[in-house]
Amino acid sequence: MKNRAAYMTDLDKMEIRDIEMPEAGAKEVLVELEYVGICGSDVHYFHDGRCGDYKVEGDFMLGHECAGTVIALGEGVEHLKVGDKVALEPGITCGQCEFCKTGRYNLCPDVQFLATPPVQGCYENYIAFPENMCFKLPDNISTKEGALVEPLSVGMHAANQGDVKLGDSVVILGAGCIGLVTLLACKAHGATDITVVDVIPKRLDYALKLGATRVINGREADAVGEVDKLTDGAGVDKVFETAGSPITIQQTPYMVKNGGTIVLVGISAQEKIEYNFAKIMAKEARIESVFRYRNIYPQAIAAIADGIIDVSGIVTHEFDFEDIQEAFDCAINNKDDVVKAVIKIK
Repeated sequence: MKNRAAYMTDLDKMEIRDIEMPEAGAKEVLVELEYVGICGSDVHYFHDGRCGDYKVEGDFMLGHECAGTVIALGEGVEHLKVGDKVALEPGITCGQCEFCKTGRYNLCPDVQFLATPPVQGCYENYIAFPENMCFKLPDNISTKEGALVEPLSVGMHAANQGDVKLGDSVVILGAGCIGLVTLLACKAHGATDITVVDVIPKRLDYALKLGATRVINGREADAVGEVDKLTDGAGVDKVFETAGSPITIQQTPYMVKNGGTIVLVGISAQEKIEYNFAKIMAKEARIESVFRYRNIYPQAIAAIADGIIDVSGIVTHEFDFEDIQEAFDCAINNKDDVVKAVIKIK
């Protein structure tokens, strides 16, 4: 067996090379990867050299949304066997800090998260990974769907943070992949009136296909004004900002109803943003935020397996591993067309 990996060698430049074959250590499994998604963070690293506070230095392997098949077991593996399809939760935590011990392991300061500098990612044929972070996929879930468990977990965590309930009215700002999985999660939680806002028509079309009640093109209409009209000035129960745009972040206080909740999901490249906290206080609105997810993978897999959530419709582009440079070029240069792209590794 030969292991190959795709490394970012410079801004907007990818190179596939042979690398050492990994071996499964104690309580690890060796996984032959089959699909890895292209996340927005991957695109930021590839094109800008950084994402938030994290900066790429030297050759770097991207990719963290992954799934494949177990081909070997390390010593002490108890719950997986060769041939199992698995989705990998990409963050390895310390297990000892206050956040890990209280179940909030996504906040672990020592987390080793794939494709978050300096930790290398998984655009490669094979990876050795801890058994307890590899979640078995049932027979009716493909490894392509398995690779989408990671972004779906973000959307499900967002819905949990917003405490979405049956009958809630919701506005989702941004209809990229994270906006769409947040839409799916809110529907699964019972939200019955969901408005999705974006400036790209194709993304809005996908939002309607996935069950949005209505969409608003923010380039053609005043989104705040439209929400005001739709709710007779009352606002909605929950507002999710998934685009990470300063403009949409600033719109959230004007869309939420009195006593409602705003959930900030998207990370802005702009560190400081002017925000109307007076409006928030006058409404006694609650602000929640999202950093990745925690304790979600089993729920996400069960929701897909049981048909409660269908993630298959999110993927718009699929590329072979050999064409990974083309895949990233497409994600950067054709934003109006690409909703979600995946790399077929095997």
